Amino acid sequence: MERTPKSFKFSFFRGSLFKRLSLRKNSLSAIMFSITIVLLFSTFVFAADPTADSAPRIRLNTVGYFPDAEKKASIFGECREFVVRHSKDGVEVFRGAVGEPIRNADTKEKLFIADFSAVKAPGEYRLEAEGVGRSADFRIASDVYDEPFKVVLRSMYLWRCGKAVSATYKGVAYSHPACHTEDAWTDFVNGRHEKQDGVGGWHDAGDYNKYVVNAGVTVGVMLRAWDDFRIPLSKVRIGTQSGDDKTPDYLAEIRWELDWLLKMQADDGSVYHKLSTKTFGGFISPEKEKTERFFTPWGSAATADFAAITAMASRYYREYDAAFADRCLAASQKAYAFLQSHPENHNADQRGFSTGAYDTKDADDRLWAAVELWETTGDANFLRDAEARIEKSGAWFDHSMDWGEVKNLGQLTYLFSKKDGRNSALVQKLRSSLLYLADELVKERDVHGYARPFGEKYFWGCNGAVARQTTILQAAYRATNKSVYRDVAIDEVNHLFGRNCFGRSFVTGLGDHPPLHPHDRRCEMKGEAWPGYLVGGPRKNAFDWRDVQGDYETNEIAINWNAGLIYALAGFLESPK
Repeated sequence: MERTPKSFKFSFFRGSLFKRLSLRKNSLSAIMFSITIVLLFSTFVFAADPTADSAPRIRLNTVGYFPDAEKKASIFGECREFVVRHSKDGVEVFRGAVGEPIRNADTKEKLFIADFSAVKAPGEYRLEAEGVGRSADFRIASDVYDEPFKVVLRSMYLWRCGKAVSATYKGVAYSHPACHTEDAWTDFVNGRHEKQDGVGGWHDAGDYNKYVVNAGVTVGVMLRAWDDFRIPLSKVRIGTQSGDDKTPDYLAEIRWELDWLLKMQADDGSVYHKLSTKTFGGFISPEKEKTERFFTPWGSAATADFAAITAMASRYYREYDAAFADRCLAASQKAYAFLQSHPENHNADQRGFSTGAYDTKDADDRLWAAVELWETTGDANFLRDAEARIEKSGAWFDHSMDWGEVKNLGQLTYLFSKKDGRNSALVQKLRSSLLYLADELVKERDVHGYARPFGEKYFWGCNGAVARQTTILQAAYRATNKSVYRDVAIDEVNHLFGRNCFGRSFVTGLGDHPPLHPHDRRCEMKGEAWPGYLVGGPRKNAFDWRDVQGDYETNEIAINWNAGLIYALAGFLESPK
């Protein structure tokens, strides 16, 4: 990928400054010159500070809130009270005092918290604080997340590879013709330059390649959402289906990816690691990318992830298409059998490729595969394998789940299974681990000035991790019926939609001042962001994010991050009672 533009460094002029000072040693002009440089440098630093005038001082969820939900804003600026007004006419509806200031650890800001949970009537509002300013407008409504969810789910459709796509959002049309219809060549898997069908699936991220390991966690999280929120998801209509009114739109979109994944399995049951160009392509529209694309050799993590999600798919699609469900189960069992005969971790041979590696150890992936096959078939052999792997892993839920660590998905399936035969002690151990982690997230939320339940942790794609944490919180809510876990899950969404140190949404096309220049090659087609995509977010610290197209480390989009957001929003398609 392209390197990020060099950021401004003090060393840029340090040499010339010292050189000038040495020529004018002990002179007044040297002293004045150095003072001038320091002042200019200070001006630059503070102007670039996201907490300066460029960012709104009142930071809240710029999409909105449920009527009965807790509603809080973080205010960067001295104030004693705040006012909530109707956006349209400015009529005051609530006045309150802010709480004692919080010194936020990760942003080093002094923040005042405004609690306006008492405002429950549906409508559009803004929040004001004298001497500080006003917030972006926001909605209060029982369906506040319905349209955002559709936009984010539709973004997966707009990611489709091998098919012409078209959608309109806020009067703007987004489309491209069918792309990559020549996928793909087999040189790296059999030594022959032969064409094999690899058309379909979703583009992985800001680039147009397709990777099985990242597809695994993406489909896994989205199918987890179907398991947890099936009733509201079954009612969602995004108008992108064709020829099948029986399958819900949600499952139909995931099937586009599953149909491609089934093409990635070799005859022996192994699964090719990725389908990719040799190097990352330029910023052109997908249908114009004509560079040859290739299957890479198999990987054990890819094969295990494939086994897990096809086993899940067999369960969820059976009532809509039994033949497809049978095909998925057969493919899953074939992949598992291959893994049994190849018990070693095997990373794909990616020599010759400089595109996304997605290299990872496979212990967690094999665990997930065994659990899902047991849940689908009830076979005791899969159960024994699954329980042995859960025990070996420590039966512990991880704070952050992503393509490199997917055991949470398998352990959630095992923990909430209704099948007989589970080890009761292991079930209790997993339940305790789940609740311990959920309680830790509550604690982190409670002490953070933006109610971010991820403390001071920042890394590549951390916004996706924030979204995926809702899988743990919703699971804890299901296990205990304690509303605090669901409240924290809403705070995750609040953070992504604007209650953060930038005071703006991290999702293109949604909320106030959303990203306009994500690292997405399609943006070159229209010169603007396609809607519904969660950008990766700060990497090194809370302020390490820029809405710059070249900054792929913080401003790229990716299917696994969007899957987390889809899960997070799916949990709130129905207003909490």
